[in-house]
Amino acid sequence: MNDEPPSISAESSRLGFRKRIKDKIKEIYQNFSYKPQNKQELAGSIRDSSERGVLEKGTLNMIEGALRVSTDQVRDIMIPRPQVVFVDKNEKPADFLPRVVKSSHSRFPVINSETEKIEGILLAKDLLPFLSSKDLDEFELSQLIRPAILIPESKKLNILLDELRAGRNHMAIVLDEYGDVTGIVTIEDVLEEIVGEIEDEHDKDSGTLIKEIGEDEYLVSALTPIDVFNETFNSSLSDKDFDTLGGIVMHHFARFPKPNDAINIDGLRFVINSLERRRIKRIKVSKIN
Repeated sequence: MNDEPPSISAESSRLGFRKRIKDKIKEIYQNFSYKPQNKQELAGSIRDSSERGVLEKGTLNMIEGALRVSTDQVRDIMIPRPQVVFVDKNEKPADFLPRVVKSSHSRFPVINSETEKIEGILLAKDLLPFLSSKDLDEFELSQLIRPAILIPESKKLNILLDELRAGRNHMAIVLDEYGDVTGIVTIEDVLEEIVGEIEDEHDKDSGTLIKEIGEDEYLVSALTPIDVFNETFNSSLSDKDFDTLGGIVMHHFARFPKPNDAINIDGLRFVINSLERRRIKRIKVSKIN
């Protein structure tokens, strides 16, 4: 029986061997462990995870939306001024109430038409106590309007979202570099960049995706899933990169289209019927003879 202690050199040899194995494993891990260096690479890595089945498409869309919110600016999603329903500071209730009711909106920027400056925000619910003709005589718009949040077109969406949430505000007025009003943006607009279109009880035809309006002519919601569209029109549009018809049409235009702009895709003609909040709302679809 050998009672001699193990040699120091043998122990050192074993430790050195273990270290070399450990270093080699670390090297292999680093070679196969990809770490995105910027948001573009991160987006590509996330999409690759979706293609490998790690993420569902809905989750992928939300993550990509969150990344867009961290880079896009207010000007990319704002509702442009021509589409905004304003209330003039000097208007009488009889003048603006029909406009308020017709719009079905809950908030309205109040503007001074003489100076083109925003006076504040009018909430539709604040008008309820004054709807009777008797109370309208006591109506003073200046007593109802609330402070308006003014923001530049260049503000990042993630910063805007934090500010709106912190201040419990739902709408902001967008100004250009000269201080002129160019549009509005709501917290819903920002959230839709992340979760997709949010429809409410005031959205018309929300339950109808495809409606026949003439012989071989249809009015189709931009939110129509690709598989539903293909089944209806016996087409073969790819759903690899896009989930909805609006995504494919926007991709082929390669720009933001205008109403009545048209494009042909795979034997079908697509005409932009309506837009809402800088998004395609409905599309006329017909077969090309």
